[in-house]
Amino acid sequence: MDRTQKRELVATLKDVFSETALVVVTEYKGLSVAEMTDLRRRMKAAGARFQVAKNRLVKLALADTPCAGISDLFTGPTAIAYSSDPVAAAKVTVEFAKQNEKLIVLGGTMGTTMLDADGVKSLASLPSLDELRGKIVGMIQTPATRIAGVLQAPGGQLARVLNAYATKDQAA
Repeated sequence: MDRTQKRELVATLKDVFSETALVVVTEYKGLSVAEMTDLRRRMKAAGARFQVAKNRLVKLALADTPCAGISDLFTGPTAIAYSSDPVAAAKVTVEFAKQNEKLIVLGGTMGTTMLDADGVKSLASLPSLDELRGKIVGMIQTPATRIAGVLQAPGGQLARVLNAYATKDQAA
């Protein structure tokens, strides 16, 4: 990498640290190329990204951002996972770490809140934004269907009563 590429990477990472909702720091020592590719595919499917960058450049990018508190985590072979959804990157990272012991969650940040490894794992157990939206829509629709059922019930009961009288008169 030449200096201009390094400057561009630092600027890109600074934007990531300033704008994303969640950043997870991992140690990836021993992961094969196929495993890294699989992890990146899973991240992309969840709307997150997984990126390996030099620790020195990451620390430069962290300066003057809300995520500056995680700079101590960048020692050794580290990578970052990030997403605008506050849960997506944590879910994919923790799920992959359970299946592959070579990926270790070191910690992360959600806005200005610093998270340790257990905090990231707790965050991963929460429902995603899409799941929460689905639950809210379901809760809103349920009362509406009940109201429609209650409003239709008297008409249906009246029709059954009239039908009973009509069949009674025909039978007699």
